[in-house]
Amino acid sequence: MGKGRLEAFSDGVIAIIITIMVLEIKVPHGFDLAALRPLIPVFLSYVLSFIYIGIYWNNHHHLLQAVRHVNGRILWANLHLLFWLSLIPFVTGWMGENNFAAMPVALYGTVLFLAAIAYFILTRTLILHHGRDSALAIAVGGDFKGKISVVFYALAIPLAFVNSWFACALYVLVAIIWFIPDRRIEKTLTS
Repeated sequence: MGKGRLEAFSDGVIAIIITIMVLEIKVPHGFDLAALRPLIPVFLSYVLSFIYIGIYWNNHHHLLQAVRHVNGRILWANLHLLFWLSLIPFVTGWMGENNFAAMPVALYGTVLFLAAIAYFILTRTLILHHGRDSALAIAVGGDFKGKISVVFYALAIPLAFVNSWFACALYVLVAIIWFIPDRRIEKTLTS
């Protein structure tokens, strides 16, 4: 089957996730800048999550550019990824509303960890379907960035109970690693 419906559905879900996140930012009752101060943690968690969702959308788009067709396993693997991404608005709101307390920060990391695992599963399912010598398999290669991300999330989750700001720093570090464009797929498809 073609990949068009998978792309359209995924884009729609990701757009809804971003919409839900921004709607969770409540308008303050005050009229001066001081009324915005309590919203700083909420806004910071929103910015981090918006970047993460943007990174997933961008990488998902590039991943599917190297795909010719999909099957039922790929559809389920994609839904698995979208499930974990759909929890990001909840953990974002909880983390921001509670000023980056340990448990919300740890749960945020758990959702990021499971989303990364789901993306890995989707990638491997696509490679299995298209073959180990496919353009996708060549482009993904050893996927160092994906593996190091999972390691950083796994470290950040327990670290949140020691110092939640250090855990958040690891989340920001992973976002920075992925924010730098990953051109493996583009390079493989154009060569």
